[in-house]
Amino acid sequence: MAKHHPDLIFCRKQPGVAIGRVCEKCRCVTCGGPGVSDAYYCKECTLTEKDRDGCPKIVNLGSAKTDLFYERKKYGFKKR
Repeated sequence: MAKHHPDLIFCRKQPGVAIGRVCEKCRCVTCGGPGVSDAYYCKECTLTEKDRDGCPKIVNLGSAKTDLFYERKKYGFKKR
């Protein structure tokens, strides 16, 4: 998906030494499968080593820049 949109960029931060607890309500960040363990990813994504690629969250720089432009315009802020 992000391949065809140049303004969409993956976060790709590597997980640190701290382990995040995935609760019953949470889902795997890659495939959306249920994950109830001390991990950021479900069992299937860990087996296929998708967790080694880094954070799959997309940082949309295009909309952030557009939002900043309109917020500045709305409040009358000018660039220095």
